[in-house]
Amino acid sequence: MPLDAPDLRVLIIARDPLARAGLAVLLEQQPGCVVVGQVDGEADALDAIDIYQPELVLFDLGWDATTAPPQLAALGQAEVPVVVLLPDDAAATDVWQAGALGLLLRNSDAGQIGAALQAARQGLAVVAPELAGTLSHAPLPDAPKLLDPLTPREVEVLQLLAEGLPNKAIARRLAISEHTVKFHVNSILSKIGAQSRTEAVVKATQLGLILL
Repeated sequence: MPLDAPDLRVLIIARDPLARAGLAVLLEQQPGCVVVGQVDGEADALDAIDIYQPELVLFDLGWDATTAPPQLAALGQAEVPVVVLLPDDAAATDVWQAGALGLLLRNSDAGQIGAALQAARQGLAVVAPELAGTLSHAPLPDAPKLLDPLTPREVEVLQLLAEGLPNKAIARRLAISEHTVKFHVNSILSKIGAQSRTEAVVKATQLGLILL
């Protein structure tokens, strides 16, 4: 984020008032973020957007989420990016297809949430690695298409590629051979339709397969 960039205006939506308060405290401690409002998960999303004028919404679905709430579709109409906190991957595909730009687990730490919000501010799709495999068949409408779903191991290798690790370091990190890493990299390039590691990372970001 540029040093002179204004603070990111975030609206928190959550049914649980304790969750709203906790997220507000967490975000206020993140540089470059300011919480402009907190609303109940059952509230009218468009009214909240009109009142608080946020740049981005952080939507906590709670611990029993199994489907995308109707408010997500309304937020899509308002063209406000939404990062959603999920308890697990049960509702991940449903929420993704409803228009969320970011998906994180509810146990994500402050740094992960702050980084995801700033990435979403730039229009980047952000998905927790634990959820990426679930979404490999459900990309954004305007994203490049996967020729075949990535395996969980390929998602791990892809995340390490995004971190700039060479094959030898990836092999060491995953406790596999360098030959196996090369095999996975070639498979990733083929499935994503990329000609290079860099292009694969760019396309994977558009697909929401990796967390920046």
